[in-house]
Amino acid sequence: MQVPKRIASGIINALKGGVVPRVGLGYIAVGRTDEINALLHDVSIAEDGGAFFRFIVGKFGSGKSFLLQTMRQHVMDRGFAAADADLSPERKLMGTKGQGLATYRELMRSLSVKAKPDGGALSLILEKWINGVRAEVIESGVSPESTFFDVEVEKRIYSRINNLEDMVHGFDFAAVINAYYRGFRDGNDELQSNAVRWLRGEFSTKTEAKQALPVNVIISDDNWYDYIKLMTAFLVDAGYKGMVVMIDELVNIMKISNSVTRQNNYEKILMMYNDVMQGKAQHLGIIMGGTPQCIEDARRGVFSYEALRSRLERGRFATDETHDMLAPIIRLNPLTYEELTVLTEKLAEIHAGLYGYEPKITLEDRIFFVKAEFERVGASSNVTPREMIRDFIELLNIAYQNPEKTLPELMGAGEFKFSEGEGEDKADGFEDFEL
Repeated sequence: MQVPKRIASGIINALKGGVVPRVGLGYIAVGRTDEINALLHDVSIAEDGGAFFRFIVGKFGSGKSFLLQTMRQHVMDRGFAAADADLSPERKLMGTKGQGLATYRELMRSLSVKAKPDGGALSLILEKWINGVRAEVIESGVSPESTFFDVEVEKRIYSRINNLEDMVHGFDFAAVINAYYRGFRDGNDELQSNAVRWLRGEFSTKTEAKQALPVNVIISDDNWYDYIKLMTAFLVDAGYKGMVVMIDELVNIMKISNSVTRQNNYEKILMMYNDVMQGKAQHLGIIMGGTPQCIEDARRGVFSYEALRSRLERGRFATDETHDMLAPIIRLNPLTYEELTVLTEKLAEIHAGLYGYEPKITLEDRIFFVKAEFERVGASSNVTPREMIRDFIELLNIAYQNPEKTLPELMGAGEFKFSEGEGEDKADGFEDFEL
């Protein structure tokens, strides 16, 4: 497996630090086939003009963020724009100090398309749209040298953005797009910059915005979701299939101490969920990630908001063994022993390529590592892919620097302590790995 060193370094460093790499996920992806297929089916519905809303639920370190980032790459490959944000004390869905707007700003900052996958794609998208309009005018027989060219382009722009004006806040959104075109046409960088700032939600007052642009509103905590829908419609008009928004770390809503603010955030989720599920949004996908506790806790979690609990709670027939991948909530199962062993193989190859040595860790070594991780005290309920990956990369680092030692020696074979009955029970899962 030939992985460019820049990407290999990003993968190893990110995983060692316990975070998900932004690039190169395809080199280390294992498992999650059912979950990805279910989400890609949703994406195909959005491509046809529908919309979807999903929750990805799993323990800390179970792979939620990895799945979200994997989907981010998938949707860009399919011609969608992707925007993602992690909630935090400063970023929520609603707040008294602009925390909802902060989340919108992060989504716009991270806005990515296949041609610009690392975020900051808004200006690229605007220019693509304008160039598309200009190309249409040229195809209609009007030469760029013609004195009527700019007039025809502006007519075509008004015709194209007229559809946006029928949407909530669409008139002001269309005015900003037109202002950006005027700046593009006249070489007015300040006007273009002001239009981009407005679309990113960076104006703090209506007065400031009105002085810079022909608008009477600004994007705020209360209305930012309306502008997500407007941006999605604009993206489709620019030639993209739609937009998928990914919001992780829902646990930060559960942590809000003020019950009114917490409930306001859940009400925002309900509004967005109803809007999508009732067909009021088009070409839009929303995926939110959280832990089982932040979803199911009846006192502070999503299920503390009765209207959401009644919509999202699992029915009578679904179980941990028989999942309903078409339900609003996708619960992540732990990766299997086989999948984790394959993952260690991929990591060992990437590590060897990055540091320029021949991989010496064998299949037997990797199986020994996975078994040892699951057989240590408490692993049955606490071990996660994040912890195992971090341990394995540390082991690879040490093995690289101590080539005279075997992996079992580096791990201190025989020194692992097992909880009563745990080692025997866990070893049963490795029947296919008899050496």
